[in-house]
Amino acid sequence: MGYIPRLKQEYKDRVMSALTEEFGYKNVMQVPKLQKIVISKGVGAAVSDKKLIDYAIEEITKISGQKAVATISKKDVATFKLRKGMPIGVKVTLRGEKMYEFLDRLVTSALPRVRDFNGIKATGFDGRGNYNLGVTEQIIFPEINIDKVNKISGMDITFVTNAETDKEAKSLLTELGVPFKKN
Repeated sequence: MGYIPRLKQEYKDRVMSALTEEFGYKNVMQVPKLQKIVISKGVGAAVSDKKLIDYAIEEITKISGQKAVATISKKDVATFKLRKGMPIGVKVTLRGEKMYEFLDRLVTSALPRVRDFNGIKATGFDGRGNYNLGVTEQIIFPEINIDKVNKISGMDITFVTNAETDKEAKSLLTELGVPFKKN
């Protein structure tokens, strides 16, 4: 058999049983799991400079290990000099092996590089078991060379789970190693 990411194996070996014990699931299929991770980045300045979208696609592709795509505006907004169909952001959706690999890199190498880091806030849950995390600088990722960065910018990372409640989703992410702040 092929390669299995460390976090995926840990989910099967330890996390499933820990969550079953905590919430008392009767069936293995009831245990919540991480379905996908979406990394997105808005590039508002791309209205005047088209090269910025290419830089953003290149950075997100390096960070995620999967080709990113440009997101396109849906309407005209005269105040922002924005036309329908213009590229204004970048996104990538990670599933399966790449998702677990990205989560492992995020938790073990990227988040500890944040200045004065003492955990991420647990307020980013949406009520349906999904978690949103904002990263202010892309240079926390070891894949990004600081010398080649033309502008420091942030990105949004969304963890989509099939958990019924935020409490279940938080337990799942905590078991997978996401460092939440202690209250």
